[in-house]
Amino acid sequence: MPEEKKKASELYMEKELLLPYTHILKVQGKKLRDKIPVAFNHWFKLPKDTLDKIMDVMGMVYNGTLLIDDIQDNTSIRRGLPSAHCIYGIPLTVNTSLHVITLLLQKLQKLGNPEVITSVLKDFLEIIRGQGTELIWRENFICPTEEQYNQMNRQKTGYMFLMSVHMMQIFSENKTYFDDFVLNMGLYFQLRDDYCNLIKQVELEEYPDAAYSEKGINLDIFCEDLTEGKFTLPIIHAAQTSQGDAVLNILRQRTTDVALKKFCVSELERLGSLEYTRGKLIHLDKYIRDEIKRLGDNPGLTAAMDELLSWK
Repeated sequence: MPEEKKKASELYMEKELLLPYTHILKVQGKKLRDKIPVAFNHWFKLPKDTLDKIMDVMGMVYNGTLLIDDIQDNTSIRRGLPSAHCIYGIPLTVNTSLHVITLLLQKLQKLGNPEVITSVLKDFLEIIRGQGTELIWRENFICPTEEQYNQMNRQKTGYMFLMSVHMMQIFSENKTYFDDFVLNMGLYFQLRDDYCNLIKQVELEEYPDAAYSEKGINLDIFCEDLTEGKFTLPIIHAAQTSQGDAVLNILRQRTTDVALKKFCVSELERLGSLEYTRGKLIHLDKYIRDEIKRLGDNPGLTAAMDELLSWK
């Protein structure tokens, strides 16, 4: 086969192999994730070229793992469009996720600092451990303690933020210890996400093209964490009360029944579980803002926190 035809054939196959990843890039959301590294550069002062390369790597980490997450959570809709595995099948989607992770390791090599690969692998392992811990709880119906829930979220979400911060710090003269601060930012981000999943019928910014039922409720995204059987903080709090049996029984069913999920949310409100969660969010919001001031102020991070206040 002539060299040009061989190259064209290889490019075609590469495009086909990455179709699930290309699909998920069409439905990117949570732009706040992108704003965090940019905001931290207020302190790190990296050149734009270096920051762009790190942002590119983080995009591949996030979207590459999201392909697997949607399979693990049996998510059929991702921000208004079918999830990648629903279109391309589970086998190819899993393979594509592994493909993307391998490609990002090649990108890390091109950054020219072996310390970066070591740092990313260490943080990535924490993300995988956090995700795995949540899956064990869900699949075995084990209700964790609040502290276990917090630790899992610091791993699953906190280290996703911390990965970019660690990479940036390798190329920066600023060696301030940010780990605890960033991990708690991740905890706040995930706790807010879990809370909003229960109290907001539809996140219009995240699902602009979603199809709704006649009553205006998107059946695929309405309280989807209940359908997935996730142990979130409101659920954990309710389970610790003397009247939380109904909530746990509904969670165990992984129901798609909207009326039943509405009843579950009303029970979480009645038991004080949603109010308790709101209190935790307020406390974390204050902690993060105080830390931003202590670390020398950061307009980008403050703006990001202001944006997150939409949960109130």
